Amino acid sequence: MFKHVISIKDFSHKDIDLVLGQADKMLKILNTKGSSDMLHGKVLASLFFEPSTRTRLSFEAAMHRLGGSVIGFSDPKGTSLKKKETTADTIRTVAAYSDIIAMRHPMDGAAKLASDVSTVPIINGGDGSHQHPTQTLLDLFTIKKELGTLNDLKIAIVGDLRYGRTVHSLVGALKQYKADFRFIAPELLKMPEEYKKGLKYDEFTELDVGDADVVYMTRIQAERFSDATDYEKVRGSYVITPKTLSTMKKKSIVMHPLPRVDEISWECDADPRCVYFNQAFYGVPTRMALIAMLLGVAK
Repeated sequence: MFKHVISIKDFSHKDIDLVLGQADKMLKILNTKGSSDMLHGKVLASLFFEPSTRTRLSFEAAMHRLGGSVIGFSDPKGTSLKKKETTADTIRTVAAYSDIIAMRHPMDGAAKLASDVSTVPIINGGDGSHQHPTQTLLDLFTIKKELGTLNDLKIAIVGDLRYGRTVHSLVGALKQYKADFRFIAPELLKMPEEYKKGLKYDEFTELDVGDADVVYMTRIQAERFSDATDYEKVRGSYVITPKTLSTMKKKSIVMHPLPRVDEISWECDADPRCVYFNQAFYGVPTRMALIAMLLGVAK
């Protein structure tokens, strides 16, 4: 059993299948009883050094649904970090107050640093442009629930492939299920070479997703650009519209880690193939599964 959740690279095919199986059990709890008391008396520390809606709230909802409680912060300005305390010392301190820590940080590698000093399990809720393993696991859970399989799928990933930590994690996981990738991005935002190793893929700059089983849209992230003029060059490069959907297979899905800006037209929301809000919901049972597994109470 894994001690921390830092990178999807640490998960074997078997590990992923175990997590998804446990997420299915948690989904049944949500759909029948709504909650469980299996983590009564346990405390999750939710440490978000960077803004978040879905990741932070779904972690907190997951802990409450398991009968535990939550402490933490969503703005480091109100903590001793403002007094120049190091992240390592913050983690050491918070570990003394909690049983498990979920954290997001703008620095690549911050979650690994935290795991090196923490006495309790660390779950990486996103570190810079590096990794977002829990998003990947809920994405895999979404694909499996919506399409019935993870094997041998054609996956089109669109948008910010350079800075998008969600897609950096996702390609590594789907590689284990023999996915065939189509990377669609402006030249400025192409998938880095380090994440393409060992993959079966093609690269395009034009939006063409007609043969895909899964279209994974991403936001062009203004906050990742040091030069605003570079952002303006690529802003709004790709937009999924009802016309785009008309070219897609009937048994296919459109996903998005959210938040979206303008890359998926609002008119698409009514199409049953657009599952991004289901995807957001699946974050709760998936994170319930991870928390329960790390704390040794998963059945």
